[in-house]
Amino acid sequence: MTLIVVILLILGYLLIATGHLTGVNKAAIAMFLGTVGWVVYICWGTDFVTDMHPDDYAEFLSGAEPTSDAVKEFIHKNVFLYYVGRAASIVMFLLATMSIIEILNNNGCFDFVTTWIRTHNSNRLLWTITLATFIISANLDNLTTATMMLVIMHSIVQNRRQRMLIGCAIIIAANCGGCFTVIGDPTGLLLWGDGAITASNFSSYMALPAVLAWVIPTFLINRALPERLDTQWSPMPYRGDDTNLNQWQRIVMLFVGIGGLWFIPTFHNITKLSPFLGALCVLSVLWVVNEIFNRKLMNADQMSKRFIPRALQYGSIQQILFVMGIMMGMGVVTETGIFPDVAQWIDETVHNVWIVGIVSGFLSAIVDSFTIAISDISLYPVVKGALPGDYIGSFIANGAYWKIIAYCTAVGGCLLSVGSVSGLALMQMEHIRLGWYLRNMTLKVLAGWLIGLAVLWLEIYLYN
Repeated sequence: MTLIVVILLILGYLLIATGHLTGVNKAAIAMFLGTVGWVVYICWGTDFVTDMHPDDYAEFLSGAEPTSDAVKEFIHKNVFLYYVGRAASIVMFLLATMSIIEILNNNGCFDFVTTWIRTHNSNRLLWTITLATFIISANLDNLTTATMMLVIMHSIVQNRRQRMLIGCAIIIAANCGGCFTVIGDPTGLLLWGDGAITASNFSSYMALPAVLAWVIPTFLINRALPERLDTQWSPMPYRGDDTNLNQWQRIVMLFVGIGGLWFIPTFHNITKLSPFLGALCVLSVLWVVNEIFNRKLMNADQMSKRFIPRALQYGSIQQILFVMGIMMGMGVVTETGIFPDVAQWIDETVHNVWIVGIVSGFLSAIVDSFTIAISDISLYPVVKGALPGDYIGSFIANGAYWKIIAYCTAVGGCLLSVGSVSGLALMQMEHIRLGWYLRNMTLKVLAGWLIGLAVLWLEIYLYN
């Protein structure tokens, strides 16, 4: 049965990797993997439970006769719900941050981006929109930020090839920006929630490599663009009947939304509660501020007709369902006990976390960055009492392994456009073929990734 669960996982990886060919959404595959995996697990639950949780199961029975219903109840209460809670904490955080960015966007709080990039100069437009993407994705959510910026760019740049190049730069900036904070990417959020990293230590190490991984390919993309872009400036989104917010009110909302998320690491350190609770608190405060500022519109017809980007909504739901499915599927594989055997083989055969990171980066480009990241995270527990400099010390809290995996999977996922949900969104929006991306983008991303990885190695070598 362990073999069957592992085969299901491998088949899931293959289907996710070939989703752009088959047309099957990777979120559907992830949910199917998570569901079927647990059904298989509970059908042979007695074998798994007596192998993985013998003491807890004996205590649960309290001398009673083990039955099929008893083992199913034990799995539900003591095993399954743990992984549900772990996945739900990530999903709730994503839901909160996606809702925050949608409220801010609908109230025109990001209109300054369109004002900043009002130019025909390719150099200014490219660097301004990618800088805004990098900063916003580090503080909110990389997928939602990338989608929002792609919509803005698509409405401005008229030439399809120019849109393809700038769109690729936006995806790179979003993934790199999201990977250097604990709240910008699901991988960092998962590591933070598991106690593998702390917010300040993680960002201090990841900032420079992430900037280099964004700047270098963007510089190379800029050289492929003409000096002047084919742009068309439509009027700013109408903010008369749908919102009455003036400039200072939008600044207040932006401060409440992003400033509140900055406070979440402090909230977590003080209360030790899950970060998603802090995100929900920020969302609730922003929601109240939104209703106060728009109180005259609450019963107006215009309020019910307010524009909500369908692409943003659809992409957000995909990401939430995908993360939930993958985490549930990985949970059932963890409960089979196969990961310690795989980790032992890696320790004996490879014995180098940097090689593991590089391989994971290439796999992220083919399969999916978050799928590979959570697979790597599931291999090892957080080790206590080891020295930072040795191999085992790579797996302590704030150890090298967690930073390497977070960086390599996030940036490695940009090597091919199919390595992330935002990359797939770009493929669909601009009708980009995988072959075009491979010829025009992969080497640029690879250069930035490897230089950033070298800087990360130097940081870890010097400080450890």
